Order: sequence, then C-alpha cells, then structure tokens
Amino acid sequence: MRNTRRTRTEGPTGSVRGTGRLAVLAAAGLAAAALVAGCGSSGSSGGSPPANPPASSSAPAVPGTSAATLRTTTDARLGTVVTDSAGFTLYRFDKDSATPPTATCNGDCAALWPPAAAPAAGTAVTVNGIDAKLVGTVTRADGSKQLTLAGWPLYRYAPDQKPGDTKGQGVQGVWFAVTPTGDRAAATSGGSGY
Repeated sequence: MRNTRRTRTEGPTGSVRGTGRLAVLAAAGLAAAALVAGCGSSGSSGGSPPANPPASSSAPAVPGTSAATLRTTTDARLGTVVTDSAGFTLYRFDKDSATPPTATCNGDCAALWPPAAAPAAGTAVTVNGIDAKLVGTVTRADGSKQLTLAGWPLYRYAPDQKPGDTKGQGVQGVWFAVTPTGDRAAATSGGSGY
C-alpha cells in the first residue's frame, strides 16, 4: 500500500495553497456557470408588440438615472399614448394636480405605481412625438424629482410586465394612460389595483 501525503505550501502572507486552490477554482467555475445561465434566459411572455415598437425593449429605467426619454406609441384600444425609454406605458392619477403639479401617490401607492423619475440635474429629457414645452418635473414628498406632462405627474404600473402593456388603464376610475398632451387616454375598463 502506498502512502500519499499532501504537502502544504504557504504564500507570503501565510495562506495555505494547494488543496484550497481546487475549492476556489470550483467555486469560480460554478459562479461563471450561474452567470452564463442567467444571461441566457428570456423574459419574453409572447403577445404582439406595440404598433410602434420602442427603440429599446430592455427593462424599465431605474429611478434616479441620468437620462430620461418620453415617446409616443399607438395602442390598438387607446390610440396614441406616452411611454418611457423602455417602452412601458406611463399613466396619470386623477387625484394628483396639474396646476400646480402635485404628486399624491406615495408609500404603498408608489410601490404599485412607481413614479417616472426625472433625469439628473442638468440633463434634458429626450422627447419623441411630444411637445418638449409640456414636459417638466415635480418634487415628491420624499424629495425626489418626478417627470410631469402638462403638469400631470407620470407613473408606471408595476403589473405591466412588458413594453406595450396597458393593464393600468382605468384602474379604480382614477388611473389612465397619458396622451402626448397630458390628457387621459380613451377610458376603457381596466384591471384591478390600487
């Protein structure tokens, strides 16, 4: 019977090398495999795209980013509505005010209806199909800045899963997709929500 013995070598800081190196390499390989698997998954749920697909169909912009885009798209039921840079429908809340601009959806409401974040100071909002003079900002109760259109604070609806969804239209009779002039999109029955 052969007696095998593992040797330990210590680096300049006294760390053990050898058997630990295999564990580190295995962990790195697993992490790389998980990263590749995560990047290869698709979040598409099918369905038809909006009539005028947005330039980007990536996830919604993160609040507080340095750029913002408002553009128009045509919805088969609602006509022309405004979307964010990722193509997600934007809404107005009838309990807010346009004159002066006032955002009243906070706390749990804002979790379901995330505010459309204004870009960083000094960064202009890019518009496509919307009069830039109608675009502004309002300071929210928490001090953050929110985009407005014709004075109306703009929101996303969390249950909208993909660009072009309009599940927030008509919710509780006070939430409506917004038109390029800041008006409500044609009222139709909407989903349930806040």
